[in-house]
Amino acid sequence: MAVCIITDSTSDFTCKQVQELGVEVVSQKVRFGQREYIDGAELTPEEFYQKLAQSDALPQTAQVNPEEFCQAFRQALDRGDQVFGLFLSSDLSGTYQSALAAREICGGQGIYLTDSRNVTIGLNLLVRQAASLRQAGAGAEQIQREIEALKPRVRLCAAVDTLKYLRMGGRLSGAAAALGELLNIKPLVAVEQGKVEAVAKARGQQTALQWLEDRLERQKPDLQYPVMFGHSAAPQLCQDFADRVLSRLPGCAKHIAQIGSAVGTHVGPGAVGLAYIERE
Repeated sequence: MAVCIITDSTSDFTCKQVQELGVEVVSQKVRFGQREYIDGAELTPEEFYQKLAQSDALPQTAQVNPEEFCQAFRQALDRGDQVFGLFLSSDLSGTYQSALAAREICGGQGIYLTDSRNVTIGLNLLVRQAASLRQAGAGAEQIQREIEALKPRVRLCAAVDTLKYLRMGGRLSGAAAALGELLNIKPLVAVEQGKVEAVAKARGQQTALQWLEDRLERQKPDLQYPVMFGHSAAPQLCQDFADRVLSRLPGCAKHIAQIGSAVGTHVGPGAVGLAYIERE
């Protein structure tokens, strides 16, 4: 019996990567003003950041609804497949709850769902591992068990380049943002307990990137898993950072992703981050 792996668009896979991994993505919606787009399908990350730069207000994102999940689940079950679903943190969206509701509607049999407690490249990393387990012959129930055991070890942190979007989202006052920009302050954020939290701040971009590198060294990544790097419209900066980090981790695989609308709405362009599995 085959396993259909389903995730949501906040995992930030490209269409090519989705095909290569053999996973399915159910997309959230992104609204700029009165216009709504299907994340990833009608609005690429590049287009998203262009619109974000031109917008006077932050876009709104809408979770995947149970009906959309029902359709994806039933198509897989009708093919005779089991379903393993892995979604962004339930503290960041109601998408996981929608998936649970859809499972009940579909009868529950053969559908295994996991709240990743993560988002963007952290979720991406777990989906890749689920696909690897499936390739090794694991069924949906075994994949769920192993991902549930692995997810507490996922670490995601990022350096934010601009305070503009944190201010627009009400996470920072106008006065604090103005002072921060004057002092060239770069916030450091991380996924903690399923939420995106500010964990530190640095003066200047290179200091912020060094903080990420130092954190990685302290937490000792498990090198049997790849390190994920992510960026919001900063591909060359991210590539240079990845090359620098991996020069100290010989033999470690890497993947690079463009951070999409779920996190990009709040951090804006220029952010760089990484996600990895901490050693036990």
